[in-house]
Amino acid sequence: MNTFKVAIVGCGRMGTTIDDEVREHPLYGRLPYSHAACYAAVEETEMVACSDVIEEKVERTKLRYGIPHGYSDYREMIEKEKPDIVSVTTRPVNHAEVSIFCAEHGVKGIYCEKPLCCSMEEADAMLEACEKNNVKFNYGTNRRYQACYTLVRQLVEEGEIGDLRSVIAYCHGSAQWSLTHASDQLLYQSGDSEVEFVRGLAALEEADFADNRVEKDPSILDGYVKFSNGVTGHLVGVSGWDCEVVGSKGRIRTLNDSASLRMQKRMGPANQLCDVIAPVYRHESGGVPCIQDLMDAIENDTETKGNLRLACRSQEIVIGWVESHRLGGRKVELPLQNRSLYVSSG
Repeated sequence: MNTFKVAIVGCGRMGTTIDDEVREHPLYGRLPYSHAACYAAVEETEMVACSDVIEEKVERTKLRYGIPHGYSDYREMIEKEKPDIVSVTTRPVNHAEVSIFCAEHGVKGIYCEKPLCCSMEEADAMLEACEKNNVKFNYGTNRRYQACYTLVRQLVEEGEIGDLRSVIAYCHGSAQWSLTHASDQLLYQSGDSEVEFVRGLAALEEADFADNRVEKDPSILDGYVKFSNGVTGHLVGVSGWDCEVVGSKGRIRTLNDSASLRMQKRMGPANQLCDVIAPVYRHESGGVPCIQDLMDAIENDTETKGNLRLACRSQEIVIGWVESHRLGGRKVELPLQNRSLYVSSG
């Protein structure tokens, strides 16, 4: 495999420093975690430049990761350095603008943090630019790339719990900041099916939708997804983070996020659910396999595991929940008609 030149746009938390926060955390300390730290762990990548509007962050990042060049203007960086891969780790309000510029200026692959953007109008523009220029894309919903969640999907596909009926995400948080992870797992564990419709309940008042813009990142109190393959997705607003898949012959649930799995199958004359031993998996970073997947897609001209069409679908679920609340909890069919509805990331 060739060596890929990498540039990072945004030298903040997810781009460069979150490793320091989670290093001792019992669940999230699976390093490397930040984009820069993950590139440092992948031999086939070379970080050639970074950019941020705050000069201090640029200098700190250069020193920490041995990056030779720093910029205040990401456009100048991309035009001069001509990177193969760009990580977009700015605030979400800039994700569409930066991604489109990258796609139109020779970048081969984009690793974009979540949330993808703030409206489906922005998502459409990102998709058009990337597909027109054959730019590969992976999304920062890092559970999609972790062994635990890959194993859950594999067990479902192998028929270990019978026919898949529903996927449940147990978590609480704001739509854009936290629940983009939830929507992506609902999508991933459904088999990445297309979506027929959604329903949602958000912590919003009618006045919050002035000018078709929600200028805060609202909590989603309840969310429902009907996938076109017949699977249903459910967001249950409780503390913690777990995912469950329910089939005709059993169910599998993550415990304490990806710390362990509980697997049950229907057995005996009463056909009751009984615990069975779940397969063993490795606890590892999601960022490193994400980058490796992106490199493979560039080199072999294939789709990534978190490609932009899937990222748009995941984002559309979240914005669809907000739109459903605006309409009094009505069913909202996808594709979303109100594509200019803007939901801030806070």
